[in-house]
Amino acid sequence: MTEATKTPKDDRDMIARLADRGEQTIAKLAELPGGTKALRAVNDLREGMDDLGKKVRGIDELEQRVAKLERELATLKRAQKPKASTGTRARKASE
Repeated sequence: MTEATKTPKDDRDMIARLADRGEQTIAKLAELPGGTKALRAVNDLREGMDDLGKKVRGIDELEQRVAKLERELATLKRAQKPKASTGTRARKASE
């Protein structure tokens, strides 16, 4: 079939056929010995990947918060530079 003869209906038919075949394949896998266990494992893997994706998306926000805290800490360190202690020793020597 060429691009000129392809219509949106053809695309929908092909997608519907693929979806039906996918459902049939999953049903056949479930009927095999150990198939249900395998499908459950695949589903658990998918859920785990979803959870991992959510956590990874949160890393950017944490990095921004850490960078902000590092800047604030650097500002506080600059403000609290140790002062030179000349007063105590000079007084004891003169007494």
